[in-house]
Amino acid sequence: MLAVFLALVVDLLLGDPPNRYHPVTVMGRWIAWGKESAPRQGRVGPLLAGTSILLSGIAASLSVGYLLERLTTRFPRSLGILIQAGILKTTFSLHGLIRAAEDVYQALARDDLPAARHWLSWHLVSRDTSALSASQVAAATIESVAENASDGIVAPLFYYALGGLPLALGYRFANTADAMLGYRDETHEWLGKFPARLDDALNWIPARLSAVLILLAAWVLGEDSVSAWHTWRRDAAKTASPNAGHPMSAMAGALGVELEKVGHYRLGAGKRRPAREDIARATRLVKGVVALATAIFALYTMIRHSTSHASH
Repeated sequence: MLAVFLALVVDLLLGDPPNRYHPVTVMGRWIAWGKESAPRQGRVGPLLAGTSILLSGIAASLSVGYLLERLTTRFPRSLGILIQAGILKTTFSLHGLIRAAEDVYQALARDDLPAARHWLSWHLVSRDTSALSASQVAAATIESVAENASDGIVAPLFYYALGGLPLALGYRFANTADAMLGYRDETHEWLGKFPARLDDALNWIPARLSAVLILLAAWVLGEDSVSAWHTWRRDAAKTASPNAGHPMSAMAGALGVELEKVGHYRLGAGKRRPAREDIARATRLVKGVVALATAIFALYTMIRHSTSHASH
């Protein structure tokens, strides 16, 4: 798991590579091409097109991951680990998530609400932010930080621990396909149906694991782990997504705030409205979550490898 530690170091120090060199950009181009070529009318045609885009992309990602992993075994061990770390880093971005939250925080600190709304919609959410209050901007930022910690960081590391680069890259393609196609509108309803359902399935364990990690990080960092537990158990199912409510409700309880998306859900109902300082607390918790996840996955890998060697 040295590759995971190195990947995190590279991410925090250097951030993401230029877009044109980023594997997710290549994935996005394939998905966009498939979307442009897909039939627009009916249900069966778009459904089959969306399924084809997804499965072909996952197959290619698994194959590339397998070939890259095999290739790294031909190099000296230290170089092979470094190459794996560089590739793994492209499947997540803790640095980018923290920077996005920091942009919103700094705008709120300057009392520049229009800028805070801009950075929120630019980096973190797809909904209209033009009428959000400062507290609602803070709430949406915290929600996004919690959800992205799960599907943007914990999940890729989870699948890397299970199956190395092939599963990490395969997961990243599936998640990217859902992000680009998984909308409930006339254009995407059937085109994005299978990508959305598969993403829900792939994130089932990481979302719940992320909630547990938020509880543990809250306990370690002096936040309210008891409230996190109760809020998670009470409110996790209140979101339309079967997964997003788990890390978001745990985060709401840990911070002692109410996270509301008007007309959709209220997590931590009755607690105080969030302020900009709670954004910084949320990013601190996410760093704790990533540290704990890395330690747990490293321990799992060590046990798996020791068991494998013992059996031989």
